[in-house]
Amino acid sequence: MSKRVTGLLAGCLGVMTLVAVSGTVQAGSDEERMAEIKDKGGCPRCDLRLAELRALTLENGNFERTNLREVDLKEAVLPNANFRRADFRRAEAERADFSGSDFTDATMRSVDLEKANLSNAILAGADLRDADLNASDVSGATFDEADLRNVTLIRSEAEGASFKDAKMDAVNLERVDLTNANFQNARIRQGKLDRIKAHGADFSGADFTGVRLVSSDLSGANLTGVNFEGALLRRTRLAGADLSASYNLDPSRVLGACGDENTKLPAGIELVKCSY
Repeated sequence: MSKRVTGLLAGCLGVMTLVAVSGTVQAGSDEERMAEIKDKGGCPRCDLRLAELRALTLENGNFERTNLREVDLKEAVLPNANFRRADFRRAEAERADFSGSDFTDATMRSVDLEKANLSNAILAGADLRDADLNASDVSGATFDEADLRNVTLIRSEAEGASFKDAKMDAVNLERVDLTNANFQNARIRQGKLDRIKAHGADFSGADFTGVRLVSSDLSGANLTGVNFEGALLRRTRLAGADLSASYNLDPSRVLGACGDENTKLPAGIELVKCSY
């Protein structure tokens, strides 16, 4: 075999070895990084972009201002953590447990939180535009003044959650349990609220412009001062609901909605008696 051929083969083998070693080091670095995070109780202000942190488990971790952009946090268990002002843009966190964690003012646009546990979490002021929260548990969570435009929360649990003063244009809340939730002064323009269960929910002062409420149950809900311009109420249950001082509700767009003797309505609106 010529010296030239031998040299070429040796060079190729060297490159292959380097690639293999590099891959091993990279994989090990993520494992080492997870071990270090656990050992130090978090990683505040760290740059963890693109890290593989799947199933990371740590309670009361500190990740304040941490860059978690496009990180894999699927099935992570991080309850009661500090994520204040962290960057979660396009992070993957399906089925993760963030219960009781603080995401105040976090940047979370397009984050994937499908089936995640965010019960009693704080997301006040967070930017969650275009986020996927389908089938998640946000019961007792706080989204006050958060940006939830184009968020999907289909089939989620949101009992007792607070969305005061939140921006929720084009939000999809189909089949969400919103029992006793608080939407005071929230902007929900063009939102889809079909088949929600919102017993005792507070929507006072909210903007329902163009909202769909098809087969929804708002029994006992506070809808005082709500702007219903262009809203559709079809087969909406309003037993015991208070719509006094609500405005721009078009009678021609109230189709098969029902109430009872305790329902309070604005002038010009009539409902059939609830039989379902």
